[in-house]
Amino acid sequence: MLPLEGIRVLDLTRLLPGPYCSLLLADYGADVIKIEDPKVGDYARWYEPRVNDDQSAMFISLNRNKRSITLDLKAEKDKDVFISLVKTADVLIESFRPGVMERLGLGYEQLKVHNPKLIYCAITGYGQTGPYSNEAGHDLNFLSYSGLLHLQGAPNEKPLIPSVQIGDIGGGALMAAVGILLAIINAKNTNTGQFVDISMLDGALSWMHTILPNYWTSDEMPNRGELTLNGGKACYEIYRTKDDRFISVGALENKFWENFCEIIGKEELIDQLEEPLVQQRIMKQEVQTAIQQKTLTEWLELFEGIDACVSPVLTPEELADHPQIKHRRMIEDITHPVMGTIKQLGNPIKLSSSTVITRRHAPGLGEHTNEILKELDFIKKKGE
Repeated sequence: MLPLEGIRVLDLTRLLPGPYCSLLLADYGADVIKIEDPKVGDYARWYEPRVNDDQSAMFISLNRNKRSITLDLKAEKDKDVFISLVKTADVLIESFRPGVMERLGLGYEQLKVHNPKLIYCAITGYGQTGPYSNEAGHDLNFLSYSGLLHLQGAPNEKPLIPSVQIGDIGGGALMAAVGILLAIINAKNTNTGQFVDISMLDGALSWMHTILPNYWTSDEMPNRGELTLNGGKACYEIYRTKDDRFISVGALENKFWENFCEIIGKEELIDQLEEPLVQQRIMKQEVQTAIQQKTLTEWLELFEGIDACVSPVLTPEELADHPQIKHRRMIEDITHPVMGTIKQLGNPIKLSSSTVITRRHAPGLGEHTNEILKELDFIKKKGE
């Protein structure tokens, strides 16, 4: 039995943060019901590349183990169905701007009248309160306000946009999943639900524990590309190899740095691990000159079995065949009814007594509408 079996989640979210959150819950047994607009549904359905008429590759990846029902929440008949669903639910997740659900007559205060145990999670850019609560925004905006983007990139260059959505996933989806699970535990003790207010800006800002406390204590403003873990030190950097590939070096501790310097033939740098920034730049040039002399494969052979925190910078094509990633089942081959065998990202949370499998493929738009409506009729009859 999966740990979240018996938990019903109503998911009104679209695109990335909400669906990622509900995917974590669905993989571990929650009955996640996607409630989608009848005409458009989740916008991610229509992204390219498309697998079939109403499912993109991204949508399929994010929405396994879920069911889909289509409801127009502006129509009274569908509102009645929605409220019937709310009465059966443990959790509701939405990502509209603050006030949207209230204007529909379906906000938390309105819905908890029908289900006092309801856990209502709202994922928004800036949270439910504050002067920016109704502002529009995307991942780049949340990272901008958090100060995180200011520090991304090389010295004297413009900030570098991350390749993945840190605010959406790290600040939104993961924080929402934790908040929901905390509320589920609390509900078991109190028999009441609550409102979970998730701000993606708040979440992104909370990632700054290695930076902001130091700044507040020293009053020294950190500069882009000059932090210890942001390319400031020669021992924590990315270097280009002879064949135009890259290796990453994370030799922060003395023992790792010593091993690294010995392998690349730069023993004179061993005692310079903690040198000031100006010297670190000179050291980087020396290390780069050394690394440029061999190919990536040659360096990996030399560092085999050596504790130096040296890794190849893998391409997306290569990572699927990496033995550690394969062993952890983070990329799995599944059989899809349209595409045949396709690859999917695995669930990163590993429990000793539960195994995640794809029980359901990502649903077509409204695929389970009739099935869910029949369940509601059954539930209604049981209560009569």
